[in-house]
Amino acid sequence: MNGIKKIGVITSGGDCGGLNAVINGAARMAHHLGIEICIIPNGYAGLYNLTTLVPVVIDKARADKISSEVAGSEAGHSRVKISKIKDEQKYEKIKAGLKMHGIDGLIIAGGDDTGSVVVDLVSKGISCVHVPKTMDLDLQSYSVGGDSTINRISRFTAELRTTGLTHNRALVIEVFGRYAGHTAFRGGIGADADAILIPEINVDYEILYQHFKETYINRLVSSDVKGSTYIIVAAEGVKDKEGRYFTDLSVQDSFGHQKLTGVGQYIRKQLEFYMKQDSDWEDVLKKEGIYVQGIYEYPEIREIALGHLVRSGGTTSYDVAFGKQGGGAAVLLLVNSISGVTVVDVEHDKIIYIPTYEAIRQRFIDTNEIEFYEALGVCFGRKGGEYKPKFIKHQGPVHRYM
Repeated sequence: MNGIKKIGVITSGGDCGGLNAVINGAARMAHHLGIEICIIPNGYAGLYNLTTLVPVVIDKARADKISSEVAGSEAGHSRVKISKIKDEQKYEKIKAGLKMHGIDGLIIAGGDDTGSVVVDLVSKGISCVHVPKTMDLDLQSYSVGGDSTINRISRFTAELRTTGLTHNRALVIEVFGRYAGHTAFRGGIGADADAILIPEINVDYEILYQHFKETYINRLVSSDVKGSTYIIVAAEGVKDKEGRYFTDLSVQDSFGHQKLTGVGQYIRKQLEFYMKQDSDWEDVLKKEGIYVQGIYEYPEIREIALGHLVRSGGTTSYDVAFGKQGGGAAVLLLVNSISGVTVVDVEHDKIIYIPTYEAIRQRFIDTNEIEFYEALGVCFGRKGGEYKPKFIKHQGPVHRYM
């Protein structure tokens, strides 16, 4: 063990499930090793202002009050890119704050933006270990928060099906994920969504409409109470027909990200556009006895943005376990003089890690996997490809992440 006597814990970026488990795991491993550990509140904003605030020491009594199964973070967050701070002495100020409080190394939980600051801090001589955290699941390793978010997307989507069926509505459910579709994909599959739209696939809205029409009408005519619905789960990073993202140009954070918003409304309007040109609807609805001229001439389509609901609430057991492993492993890495790395996993007696600059490279969905679910009838807004599997006999234990 090296000379580390005190560790600071920072959580940064968006909130999600599993972060309190990271803090809890780090605290309990530090206690086991006889090392002092503290929270630096409010992410990188707190780190920058460390000379003027008092970190929160996590003794055993304080650790007991951190509920691993609760989402969000006891440490608080901020979206601050250190290199963008207009202060030429910013790194010296951070080092002075760490020295003032006797902090020898940092455990920092966050996604790609947070990880880029970890790389920056390490280059300035500050010892850091990164615990991967992002509900977007777009890092090279599994990220705490992903499983919790997918489960919440699936649950809310499945529950919204009841209102869709009651009112014969089609629903477009918009979810977070930025420029990768992992959470929309997995969450939509988990909820038996009829269509899943992701940034990795350029959507042909006419193909989507035809799938909607066929599925909706088949359900309607086969229902003894004339009930039907159609469920679309769409990632916020889905593009329009011209290949543009839906952004709020008035909102931009310190990492240069514009707020993605509006894709659900666009999808609804595209479906309505095709539907109102299609005379089949009048014939079908009249035959089924639910057509009312001027009032009920087409199925209603509504968009719903789940927003921060998918980040909030509780944490799945998977993310609690992974979070505790990540926090505890980060302590062990620091005390063994390993810095500038991201925790990937704890397997048996091995702590697996990779350089943080590699971990934060964005990972997208492999569209070959999409063809498997297209064969099961899910629409991804394109003409489905033919799934052609390769059959491989695996040797040894199997490990996978989302």
